[in-house]
Amino acid sequence: MSGTWGEYLTLSIFGESHGKCVGIVINGLGAGFELDLDFINKELQRRRPGLAELYSSTRQEKDEFEILSGYFNHRTTGAPLTCVIWNQDPKSEDYDEIKGIIRPGHADYTAKIKYSGFNDYRGGGHFSGRLTAPLVLAGAIAKQILQIRNVTIGSHILSIGEIKGESFNPVQIEPNILQQLTEQKFPTLDQELATVMKEKLAKVRKEQDSVGGVVETAIVGLPAGLGSPFFDSMESKLAHLLFSIPAVKGVEFGAGFAITQMQGSEANDEFALHGDRVVTVTNHSGGIQGGITNGMPVLFRTAFKPTPSIAKNQKTVDLEKMEELEISIKGRHDVCIVPRAVPVVEAVAAIAVLDLMLEKDGNEWIK
Repeated sequence: MSGTWGEYLTLSIFGESHGKCVGIVINGLGAGFELDLDFINKELQRRRPGLAELYSSTRQEKDEFEILSGYFNHRTTGAPLTCVIWNQDPKSEDYDEIKGIIRPGHADYTAKIKYSGFNDYRGGGHFSGRLTAPLVLAGAIAKQILQIRNVTIGSHILSIGEIKGESFNPVQIEPNILQQLTEQKFPTLDQELATVMKEKLAKVRKEQDSVGGVVETAIVGLPAGLGSPFFDSMESKLAHLLFSIPAVKGVEFGAGFAITQMQGSEANDEFALHGDRVVTVTNHSGGIQGGITNGMPVLFRTAFKPTPSIAKNQKTVDLEKMEELEISIKGRHDVCIVPRAVPVVEAVAAIAVLDLMLEKDGNEWIK
C-alpha cells in the first residue's frame, strides 16, 4: 500500500479502523519547534465522531493522541515525529456477518481483489475515514508552523445536497473570518443556511439515507512564488492530498468548471497595484497561475459523495457464496460526512503548502 507522501515534509500513515490504533510518522519538521498540544487536540475534536449531532456517527472515540518519538522537552528533536491515536470504541461484530458481502459504494470489492482477500474488512480497514484522524493531527502541526509566516487556512460548508450557500469573496478574504469558521461545529457563512442544512440532514436520516456536499476552502497570506511545475504545482500538491481523503470525488480551483463558460477577456485576472503589492482585480484562477501562487487567496472547492453506508436495502453480491442478494448496512455511520470533513480538508491543505514552503526555503525558519 502507498502509505507515504511528500518530498520535503514526508508523511507515513498507518492503522485500520478497528485495529489497535491509527497514526502517522512525520519527517522534515526540523529541530526546536514547540508544539501547541492543545491546538492539536482542538483540531482533532473538530473531526472526531460521537459528537451527538444529527449528521455524526455515534462511535465514541476521544481521539486523544500520544507522541511516541521525535519530541523532547516540549520541542521537536529533528528525528521522525511518531504520533498515535488509540481506537477505543470499535464494534467489529457489526462486520462479522457481512465479511463476504461487498458493500455498495465502499472499497470492499476492489480491496479484496487488490490484496487477495488479506485486507482488514472491519469498518473498511485501512480504507476507512478513520485514517483521516492522523491527517488532521499532522495538519494541525503544519497549521502552527504556517502561522509563523502568517498563513491562515479556513473553510465553510458551501452545500449539502441541493442546498447551496454563497461562496467566499475570491479577492478579499479576511484571516479573522477564516479563524471564526474554525470555531464553529457546523461552519457556514450564513447561520440561517446552517439551520436549513441541518433540517435537510434530519430528513435524510429519517429516510435511512445519506447525502453529500461541497467544502470551500481559502488559504490567505501565501506569498507569490510557491509551487514547482510541472508535477509539483500548487494545484498538483493540493489535489493529490485532497483526492486521498476518502469520499472525495471532485476538486476545482478558483472559478473551476464555470471558467469554461467565460471568454478569455472575462476569465483572465487583470493585474493592478495595491500600494507596493501586485494584485489581481478578479481571482478566477484561484490564486494560482502556471501552477505557482500569485499572492492572492488560494481558493478551492472539494466535493464529497454521500456516505455509502445506509440502512436502505441495496443490491450487492456475496463473494463467498457467489450469489446476488440485498443488504441493509447496520452500524454507526454519518448521515453526511461533510461537516467532519472540513478540518480534514484544511489539514491536507496545510500539509501541501508546508511541503512547498520547505522546498523553497528549507526548514531553518521553523523555530
